[in-house]
Amino acid sequence: AGRGAALAGLAACLGAAVGATSPSRPAAAAGAPTQEELKKQAGYKAVDDFVRSGMVVGLGTGSTAYYAVERLGQKLKSGELKDIVAIPTSKRTHEQAQGLGIPLATLDTHASLDVAIDGADSVDPAFNLVKGGGGAHFREKIIEAAAKTFIVIVDGSKLCDALGPHFPVPVEIVPFCHEHIARTIEALPALKGCKAVLRLGSAANNKCDGDKPAVTDNGNYVVDLHFSQPLRDPVGAAEQLKRTIGVVEHGLFVGMASALVVAGADGVTVRRRPGARL
Repeated sequence: AGRGAALAGLAACLGAAVGATSPSRPAAAAGAPTQEELKKQAGYKAVDDFVRSGMVVGLGTGSTAYYAVERLGQKLKSGELKDIVAIPTSKRTHEQAQGLGIPLATLDTHASLDVAIDGADSVDPAFNLVKGGGGAHFREKIIEAAAKTFIVIVDGSKLCDALGPHFPVPVEIVPFCHEHIARTIEALPALKGCKAVLRLGSAANNKCDGDKPAVTDNGNYVVDLHFSQPLRDPVGAAEQLKRTIGVVEHGLFVGMASALVVAGADGVTVRRRPGARL
């Protein structure tokens, strides 16, 4: 049965890949910064603007957060920053930070963070996010919810008019009865019309790069929710997912971001969420 589910997941995964699994990325004009350069600009800007000596810092996971971790390591090595303690959101980030000599801790010893810095897969005009393309959204959420300030770093391709079609919403679920859990998620009123696709291969991306269920750092599976229509009620969707038995954590980060650092062809801008504390 498990092999049958995996094969079904592979077929669904390949089918979904034909649709909108990630935002389109037009070719860069001559002389324009590449997407990788934009990610680096956003990551560096966040550390330069929001991290000060003596802080407890949450370190995100993903291709953009990588550069924030890199910048933090540089500034510690140069002596520009001192007495920093960082809490990583994944094994990958832990390894990167450890290699850079960044002092590390956990929420067990440091329950409150001054700032957390992380990327996002989608950002809507209300600063609601989709995260979890890298499969680390449970650890990201528990750490970022403990931060006084949460800085989201993105390039312009991550901005969208509404969550849903722009990037699939990841949901971490327990392996036990995972097909039943996926069907239950599809039937939730606020998620009507979504297709729950079991992530196969590596948990670190939502591509079809294997034939076995992807396993998170927590030993769980991930289903990616594909939408053809905008998610009308992100708050309601988040609440319904949270109440679903078998769901460990979902990738909707609603009302959590304090500010966005957005890198684009015209430079890097900081956008503050109205009412957020910085």
